[in-house]
Amino acid sequence: MTILVCDDDREIAEAIGIYLRHEGYDTVLAHTGPEAVAAARDNDVRLIVMDVMMPGFDGLRATLKIREGSNVPILMLSAKSEDTDKIIGLGMGADDYLTKPFNPLELIARVKSLLRRYTQLGARSAEPAVYQSGGLELDDESKAVAVDGEAVRLTPVEYKILSFLLKNAGRVYSIAQIYENVWDEPAFSPENTVAVHIRRIREKIEIDPKNPKYLKVVWGIGYKIEKL
Repeated sequence: MTILVCDDDREIAEAIGIYLRHEGYDTVLAHTGPEAVAAARDNDVRLIVMDVMMPGFDGLRATLKIREGSNVPILMLSAKSEDTDKIIGLGMGADDYLTKPFNPLELIARVKSLLRRYTQLGARSAEPAVYQSGGLELDDESKAVAVDGEAVRLTPVEYKILSFLLKNAGRVYSIAQIYENVWDEPAFSPENTVAVHIRRIREKIEIDPKNPKYLKVVWGIGYKIEKL
């Protein structure tokens, strides 16, 4: 299994590569935004560790370009710790965020968690099932989503959130419940993380994201997929 590591600091990139190779992963290294996009395109990578600050163009723009053709999990790295920077990274399509300096053990734990969620999307052998709410359709065998017959491209985390809510259409879940079911870990201040992914899902499945038909908020409680 190959992981792409993107960091303009070659020593940091190599150090991350050593940690990952010690865990049995193969690695590809990139040091600029364009190199990251090319490496993601030319290699069969299963996860990307992406630094925000890189020359050529930064990790945020690289993430946007990679997301045009790939749903591979992306773990964003940044020396900044403000919530706004985390929200921007998640809004660009990243699946998780880690602030520098970080503990190598936490990096490995995040990587394994992302890979586990990503591989589970295609690893289950349950009988094929299609879940629908009005024109929204999710095929749990092919992991395909469509709205009114038009295909919708979701990241693995976005897919898992939508799948969880659509399989339980009509039921309201709190932000903490969504986080714990999707991220498979205890929820500590999950509001920003979940809200960013909800917003991105709405942008992809709703005609008018500000007046959603499918993915609705129940104020003070949480979110639900409307049962249509």
